[in-house]
Amino acid sequence: MSEPHASRRVVELSHLIRGGMITYPGLPGPEVTDHLSREASRSHYAEGTQFHIARISMVANTGTYLDSPFHRFAEGPDLSGVALSSVADLPALVVSHREKRAIERTALVPHSVRGRAVLLHTGWDRHWGTESYAVAAPFLTGDAARWLAGEGAALVGIDSINIDDMGDGTRPAHTTLLAAGIPIVEHLRGLEQLPPQGFRFHAAPPLFAGVASFPVRAYAVIGD
Repeated sequence: MSEPHASRRVVELSHLIRGGMITYPGLPGPEVTDHLSREASRSHYAEGTQFHIARISMVANTGTYLDSPFHRFAEGPDLSGVALSSVADLPALVVSHREKRAIERTALVPHSVRGRAVLLHTGWDRHWGTESYAVAAPFLTGDAARWLAGEGAALVGIDSINIDDMGDGTRPAHTTLLAAGIPIVEHLRGLEQLPPQGFRFHAAPPLFAGVASFPVRAYAVIGD
């Protein structure tokens, strides 16, 4: 879904978060309740005035989210240590790869990635919300991650359940990218709406101390 504004388009790239939804097998869905209901608030304000305050309990890895280096490394920067310039208003490009699960270095080398957000378009978001989403999902190989880090990519995102092969407990893509200070965005959607390049990408989480990952409102801006 995109929003027109003169010659500019803003394209939604995040999944909707709902109470009880499952992002990753084994992690609980968010619980959304009232901290202050509209009815209860009436006693606090003038007649006819009411407010709602929600209470949310959830794991940080919910919906479309960003991983900081602290997610993998105890000494790495957490969300409060990630520069805003690393997650917002980034020049970006899309690498489409739908032929096989593994995204190899050869799929990346034709692209100039230095200082850019590299968004990996696998089309796996079509399985979001189903059991198939966690089965044989596409992933970035360790060798490809090392190439991206060596070439100076600013951020790497993917429209799949995990940037790593879920069967590989060493998590080479997470390890390599986060060690290089490159944030990771997982569970993107809608990358087919984007051109191969020539747009800006935004995925800023809250300025949250002591937290490694958090949902983001990821989006792209195309045009002036």
